[in-house]
Amino acid sequence: MTRRDTTARTAFATLRSNRLLGAGVVLVVILVLLALIAPLLTSGRLLQEPIQQDAQGLDNDGMPRPPGAGYLLGTDNLGRDVLARVIHAARVSLPLAMGAILTATVVGGFVGLLAGYFGGQLDFALMRFTELNLTIPAILLAVAFAGLMDGRIVHLHPTTQPWHWLDIELKRGVVSLFLLIGFVCWPGMVRVIRAEVSSLKEREFVTASRALGASNRQLIFRHILPNLLPTVIVLAVMNTGNAILLEAGLGYLGIGVPPPAPTWGSMINDGQPYFISSPHIVIVPGLAIVVTVLAFNLLGQGLQEMLDPKQRR
Repeated sequence: MTRRDTTARTAFATLRSNRLLGAGVVLVVILVLLALIAPLLTSGRLLQEPIQQDAQGLDNDGMPRPPGAGYLLGTDNLGRDVLARVIHAARVSLPLAMGAILTATVVGGFVGLLAGYFGGQLDFALMRFTELNLTIPAILLAVAFAGLMDGRIVHLHPTTQPWHWLDIELKRGVVSLFLLIGFVCWPGMVRVIRAEVSSLKEREFVTASRALGASNRQLIFRHILPNLLPTVIVLAVMNTGNAILLEAGLGYLGIGVPPPAPTWGSMINDGQPYFISSPHIVIVPGLAIVVTVLAFNLLGQGLQEMLDPKQRR
């Protein structure tokens, strides 16, 4: 038996023994695959283009067609294929949420590491700043910042100087939104990371290394970070669902990724006036949000059980 076969058998056995992890992995893999093959589905004429307004997509009364009437999940108020739009929306929401959580993990991990390792006045100042950010609901902060992204130009130089390379245009897009959501989500990670670092720095192996003359840099990169990594991974995965909900909320309010790019939140907003006559326009993207958030929560819970010895026992 080769090493690759042994690794595959071990991974499969882990997924079978940990049902939460297995279910989370399956759902996340399906979502990622659908997002990756979305262009193939539309180019192969299996589905309509997500922004294509089909003349046959509306009935004689100008209303959206229900599921099964030539379209697997029906059409929206403009005659666009709902299934195609939901699948293509995953190409926006998944990368955006993952990028946001990566940003939040870097910022929150850095702040939590500094506060937990060095303590003292630095810990006090960083934690008070973190708690100040936690007092403001994340959705309000995101709405406030997203509202500023209206295409205005911010000059990072004196107006008398023609340094146009220092001009920044504030406009909504995938990159600007994942940075925004990331900087809104980081305070929630700081407390957990700080507590874990405060515990790790008092462990015997860290104390012994410090007694042997190891520097702070060596202690952090050789001992603290490797033992902190499982906690960070679980936090990042479980918070991905929150980032998806936040992105959907911004899209519902009309300040998310601008059209014509489909997003689950904007689809719910567009279909809300037609909920009584054509509920599928709202239900389908709503179910997509629920399934995606559930997938990452299951994956996070499964990883926590696998990586935490106390959970395994």
